[in-house]
Amino acid sequence: MKISTREWIESAESEMACALRAYRARQHPSYDHVCFHAHLCVEKYLKAKLNEAWVKFTKTHELTELLAQVAAVEPSVADLQPQAEFLDAHAKLHQYPDRRATKAQAQQAIKDCRTARSVMRTMFGLSD
Repeated sequence: MKISTREWIESAESEMACALRAYRARQHPSYDHVCFHAHLCVEKYLKAKLNEAWVKFTKTHELTELLAQVAAVEPSVADLQPQAEFLDAHAKLHQYPDRRATKAQAQQAIKDCRTARSVMRTMFGLSD
């Protein structure tokens, strides 16, 4: 594995840790941040895969776009489309004061992130 790929994966794992901390906070849990960091975790795993495959990727934060690029080298990731769509739709809720993530949306973001993370870690030969 390339050093730069490992760096992407380490950064993705950091995002997962942030999402879980925001979700588990006893006082003032931030469901917006849960969705945001869950999205970033998956985004960074997708970029790690593209990096490892020597595929130049566009500067985007859209998981569905990145997923399509990864699917060109690893078709099995296409199964993550529902998770990518949910996370894309909920990652930026915190930017608008009238749109906040709910606890249920945060729970779904964690679930979708874990699903995508598991698939990606398996692709890299990493344990869960």
